[in-house]
Amino acid sequence: MRPTKFVESYFDAWNHRDPEGVARHLAIDGTYFDVPENVRRTHTELITNLHDFFATYRHRYELVGDILTNGNTVAFQYEMVPPGNGRRPASRATYRGAEFVTLGDSEALSIVDYCNISGSTGPATIVGQSEEAAQQRKYAKSGLSDEQLLAYRACLEARMTEQELFLLPDLTLPRLAEIVDCSVNHLSQVINAGLGMSFFDFLNSHRIEYAKQLLADRDECMPVLNIAYAVGFNSNSAFYAAFKKYVGLTPAQYRKLRLSKPN
Repeated sequence: MRPTKFVESYFDAWNHRDPEGVARHLAIDGTYFDVPENVRRTHTELITNLHDFFATYRHRYELVGDILTNGNTVAFQYEMVPPGNGRRPASRATYRGAEFVTLGDSEALSIVDYCNISGSTGPATIVGQSEEAAQQRKYAKSGLSDEQLLAYRACLEARMTEQELFLLPDLTLPRLAEIVDCSVNHLSQVINAGLGMSFFDFLNSHRIEYAKQLLADRDECMPVLNIAYAVGFNSNSAFYAAFKKYVGLTPAQYRKLRLSKPN
């Protein structure tokens, strides 16, 4: 399917608040990754989640900017506009985000969604705006446009997920920049300003997500120490610290919780 046709059909399904219609764009064995919630959903789980989501939110979805492609990866930005007639009120919060889609022949093999809230005057937003402004000043002279940043993000996510680069224990920022085919400074901007995290947080978030899958595997109960090294950590202590930071539980506690639930 052509990327433009895919995105148009995808937006149409969201605007009709059609869970099954949205999910039809994702392959049966595909994955939808909600980055802010750090949750991966299967095709079926996405439908269930969207039924609840559309019952609460009735926003309209609009494309922002151009649809970018890099091989079989499609990237685009979007805005969720609150329901109502005419232009949205200035006081109403809006949601801005970006999605990175890895396309197969006719469906998405994976969809990675980044969503940020804007328009609120609360303390959290003020802090976020201050941090964003600081990042913009830091990279003001980098020469990297919003379109280039989005394209590099698409390439970065595609390489990380398709090649599982996060499993490499010696992966460095310069090495990753070579793989993405951009400068170290630009990749640092993509991760710091574009994703709102450090290189090591970005790397570890992928490692922890993969570790969660291994810990929840009922068929092969791999020892926790083995999992630490299998997902790219160089020490058990670093793995435990990162896992507790992202999940709020120790690996053993997480495994016990997951395996205690029925299939």
